[in-house]
Amino acid sequence: MSAAPTPVDLLVFGPHPDDLEIGMGGTIARHVAEGHVVGLCDLTRGEMGTNGSPEERLREAEVARDVLGARWRVNLGLPDRQLREDPDQVASIVELIRTSRPSVIALPYWNDRHPDHVAASVLIQNAAFTAGLRRHVTTQEAWKADWLVYYFINNGDTPSFVVDVSAQYDTKQRSLDCHASQFAPGSDATETRLTSPLFRQLIESRDAQFGALAGVHRAEGFVVREPIVREDLLRRRPDGGARA
Repeated sequence: MSAAPTPVDLLVFGPHPDDLEIGMGGTIARHVAEGHVVGLCDLTRGEMGTNGSPEERLREAEVARDVLGARWRVNLGLPDRQLREDPDQVASIVELIRTSRPSVIALPYWNDRHPDHVAASVLIQNAAFTAGLRRHVTTQEAWKADWLVYYFINNGDTPSFVVDVSAQYDTKQRSLDCHASQFAPGSDATETRLTSPLFRQLIESRDAQFGALAGVHRAEGFVVREPIVREDLLRRRPDGGARA
């Protein structure tokens, strides 16, 4: 834990150390650059991962936090490969949400090839709902975030919207480099999907595709469950201005 959790504008959850960097590292860096306070939370230490010890992964996650500029990063120490709607697991997430009082909660998209990502999505969504219940009594007052936003990790579905992270993409790449135990382990490591250079290529090609579709260099995709309100039908330029 880099610092005790304090109120933030954006709270980002990842099932394992490195997931939130993969899914939305550029968006985290952009929010920080724009003056928003960001907190990060890894649910597990990734102890069931093929490479890297839990201690290594905690150290790597903290270095990545510093690169991204987030205010703090915590690890709840929930059991890897056993994420579920257990009352104790829900309670730990509820406590963090009520302590940090985020306006926005970002969490993994519910449709994903990795079962832990799917389980984490369901767990966090339900904990966020419980955190807003006044009659669910904990040491903290009830808190309901304005919005739950789902980010992609390993899925090719169509996003509800994208965030232009062209200016922050180098920061995202450097945050991924921090997780050397997963993406660039030593010669004695076991080969996995993550150790292949093709995995980084997959991440970067996804972000490049979202960017190209939106008319920018790089973008990260997000899904929301409710309609998005627009002020008008005018299409906006990437800088936010109306097109001529």
